[in-house]
Amino acid sequence: MFKSGFVTVVGRPNVGKSTLINAMAGEKLAITSPKPQTTRNKFFAIITEKDYQIVFIDTPGIHKPKNKLGEFMVKTASDSMSGADMILYLYDSSYKSVSPADKEIIEQIADSSAAKKMLILTKIDLVKKDDLLSIISEITKLADFDEVIPVSSVKDDGVDIVLKTIVDALPEGPLYFPEDIATDSTVREMSTEIIREKILYFTDDEVPHGVGVEIIAFKEPRYEGGTCNIEANIYCEKNSHKGILIGKNGAMLKKIGTASRKDIERLTGYKINLKLWVKVKEDWRNSPGMLKELGFKDEQ
Repeated sequence: MFKSGFVTVVGRPNVGKSTLINAMAGEKLAITSPKPQTTRNKFFAIITEKDYQIVFIDTPGIHKPKNKLGEFMVKTASDSMSGADMILYLYDSSYKSVSPADKEIIEQIADSSAAKKMLILTKIDLVKKDDLLSIISEITKLADFDEVIPVSSVKDDGVDIVLKTIVDALPEGPLYFPEDIATDSTVREMSTEIIREKILYFTDDEVPHGVGVEIIAFKEPRYEGGTCNIEANIYCEKNSHKGILIGKNGAMLKKIGTASRKDIERLTGYKINLKLWVKVKEDWRNSPGMLKELGFKDEQ
């Protein structure tokens, strides 16, 4: 019997959704960053073995939106719960009390039609056992979960239990994607995310999430051993942010470009020639035209 299903991973920003998916997949498929709201579109990561296929839907963190981009992100996460075979709700266990925002997410999960619901307590290496038990008690009073599993993805503690529990709960189903496919994202889309990840990593708190990346040219090599040429625009909302992204004598932009190139080369196996430009687009996160141009499309 072959088992398969769609598993939506939800939670507030920066609870470790992408980190957990990467840990279960055994390779980097989703963008991660110490900053919240890293994932902006829903993202399919696919694990296929001899007798099962799991299609993970990594969603943007559910938060109170402050602009049209934020509204898009929250709607994407909420819509992804509809029709899922399973929902994984991740809660950052270092927060000792359940916030109103988390209660709203839990209410959505309780009302969803998903066959199975799992509560995953992340970052357990940062909390005491008594505090963890208190959190579990508070959350499970708000909704019925089929499973409750504490994990620490960075220490690989509990990750194998989550994966086994998912597999055991999968319904009988078809092979939705070819077995050699690990994500439904294109190389072009993943390159965009890699560049944005490096921006978030290197600029730390100096540049907020008002940064978008657009691939304007992606030319794969015409022969084996050739070079893949990629050109991308980095959009920010203020001139001061542009200065930070470029850095003194272009040092920051070079650092971002070098780190991005190395990751894209690992992803594609190509030699990469990457060119980056920084442009100011004030308030682009509230521009429907810019959001569509950067790939944030409402599929409903």
